[in-house]
Amino acid sequence: MANHKSALKRARQSQVARLRNLAHKTKAKTAVKEVRAALGDKNLEKAKEGFKKTVSILQKTASKGVIHKKKAARKISRLAKAIHKAAAQKSA
Repeated sequence: MANHKSALKRARQSQVARLRNLAHKTKAKTAVKEVRAALGDKNLEKAKEGFKKTVSILQKTASKGVIHKKKAARKISRLAKAIHKAAAQKSA
């Protein structure tokens, strides 16, 4: 445990940041799961709406440094690919 005043403050700040980062990560994961669930239910409209919100959430999470920018880009890319695939199957 920290003994100096500055170390105690740093420990408090780290705890607050950890909880904030956890909230951002959880929100991003939930958004991705909702889009995947909509795709699984063959609900393309809901998936497209959720995708727009998910892109925003992932980019915001990456810009804050909670997740890596390339991880956000990868998740967005894979979701977009899945939506396009589902749309192509529906129209075919």
